[in-house]
Amino acid sequence: MHGWISATAFGQNRPFEFGNGQAALWPVPGSNGSLSGFDARSSRFWFDMTGAKFGGNWIGGGRIEMDFFGGYNGSGPFSQQQLTPRLRQAYMDLINPETGTTVRLGQQWELMDLLVPDPASLTHIGDPLGLSAGLIGWRFPGAVVYQDLNHGASGIQWQLAAGVFEGQWDGPGNNVDFLTGGNVGFRPQLEARLRAKGSDWVAFFATHYSEVDLRGVGGNAPTPVKPGLKSVAYEIGGQWKPGPWVLGGAAYTGNGLGELSGSLGQFGDIGETGGYLQVGYSFTPHWTAYATYAAISLNKQDVIDWLGYGSSGLIRNRQDALSLQYAAGPYAFALELMHDKLHYTTDGADRANASGNQVSLSAFYEF
Repeated sequence: MHGWISATAFGQNRPFEFGNGQAALWPVPGSNGSLSGFDARSSRFWFDMTGAKFGGNWIGGGRIEMDFFGGYNGSGPFSQQQLTPRLRQAYMDLINPETGTTVRLGQQWELMDLLVPDPASLTHIGDPLGLSAGLIGWRFPGAVVYQDLNHGASGIQWQLAAGVFEGQWDGPGNNVDFLTGGNVGFRPQLEARLRAKGSDWVAFFATHYSEVDLRGVGGNAPTPVKPGLKSVAYEIGGQWKPGPWVLGGAAYTGNGLGELSGSLGQFGDIGETGGYLQVGYSFTPHWTAYATYAAISLNKQDVIDWLGYGSSGLIRNRQDALSLQYAAGPYAFALELMHDKLHYTTDGADRANASGNQVSLSAFYEF
């Protein structure tokens, strides 16, 4: 059993989406009013199982992982302090150490998610910095085959992965019972990724494709814009650790990426380009400073075309964050400042922006 305890004290000058505290991503359009609080929802635990014998040269294992972003437990004055666990991952592995092959079955990160840790932050862990606003990726049930291309060789390590994942969309139909437009007609998400790894760096290229039928499973849902769409994405990124420095980032382009946590949380045939960059420097073995920048730009006309049909009018976003972290053994503490500026429209003709700030103090213990 492994996991961590995460506790954050925060203050904000306005409400944020997808929530406040550890879930803050960008300011809610038209909102105002400052707030503060304490947040422990990023606390996480998981079980790792390894070494089970499968047959021949194959061995097995698996993971089940949860945190506390599953929503509040009911209603009432104390609901905020009674959090519901959320299933993050639940998969089994079949591993052949002789050939460098791994087959992973179950709910897991799809292949557009980063090969390196998400942008370093002790405040934004469950909802990382830049999520849906320069950083894409989500977890789905599915199957992935990982194959080392030069297994056992020295030098750069190459790996090819191919995966098939459950389809997903924001309706029409029941979003919690496999009746969305992404589940129609046995059309899963298809992805592939090529990774290269050196002694102090890793780089990757990934691609994604799926088809979404907006008429729904019954084929009779109203489709005011178009009956279906194709979700396509291409992404490149990596991380390099020269000496005390850490340099990481990724960039992507595509359309219809609401199912991958893209498009600023909007669902539609919306084109977009985004990415993030993080630079870290360790002054001592304990003290590290990080600067993070994430940005996303959506096709304005696409957003306007889908207003009210999956788009809420969010056009562009920029996020900046600075943090100072102290780490000693399993403990870590951080001061973080985050600024976000969102550009949006409410009717397709007007243009407005909202800026929000958050300051946070976080404590972290890993076990």
